[in-house]
Amino acid sequence: MLGAHVHAYLRAAAGSRAHRAGPFLIRFDEHDDAPPFNYAVPDDGLAPTGEEVAALAATFRERGRTPRLEYVPQVAPEVEEALLAAGFVAEGRFPLLVCPAGSLVEAPADAAVRLALVTDEPGLWQVARVMNAAFDAPEANEHDVARLRGVLGRGGLVAAATDAATGEVVGAGQLGGPQEGVAEIAGIAVRETHRRRGIGGAVTALLTRAGLDAGVTMPFLTPADDAASRVYARVGYHKAGEVLHISAP
Repeated sequence: MLGAHVHAYLRAAAGSRAHRAGPFLIRFDEHDDAPPFNYAVPDDGLAPTGEEVAALAATFRERGRTPRLEYVPQVAPEVEEALLAAGFVAEGRFPLLVCPAGSLVEAPADAAVRLALVTDEPGLWQVARVMNAAFDAPEANEHDVARLRGVLGRGGLVAAATDAATGEVVGAGQLGGPQEGVAEIAGIAVRETHRRRGIGGAVTALLTRAGLDAGVTMPFLTPADDAASRVYARVGYHKAGEVLHISAP
């Protein structure tokens, strides 16, 4: 079942930030309270008690974090009802898109943009700056770059799109370290000055192809809106489920 594989991936990706709160595994980022870096995943098939949900929320609050989860509801269909009963509110339901090897559509970028995988320190700093700017996060810092180093350290990939005329990195993205052939495309970002030129799709295609060539069998992603979904559909991604983001106000 795809959802179970996605859950296994999310648990593995938590790495050293993983923390157990009963039947929930939480990923905490001690340096960044942004929601995408702090969330829980329930055990598959879980039917949590009110006490277990309360303990989960308390664990988040003890660390100054908003109690929240990101998970595939089909894998644990009884969790949402328990969360809603405890005062949690759904942030959104996002399509779970996948791209098996035979589905990928190559998507060359604007001819004035060069695409490449990045491993060097200056390149990682430029990627972090583009990602933070695109997602309205604070100016990139050492922790943001360390997070990208961690992606590489777990066998993942980081990509950049560079304006050939100026040498400026104008697009970026990452593929997480694979878990049993499953890996997430995330952080697809394009500077506002270079949008609507196919860069986001080209970065996604590059990471997907490189991941497939390296043995990833099921790259997946969760677009934030319909516009992003259309970008990913053009390079071969299609819906295979949904992901629920839910938090306690």
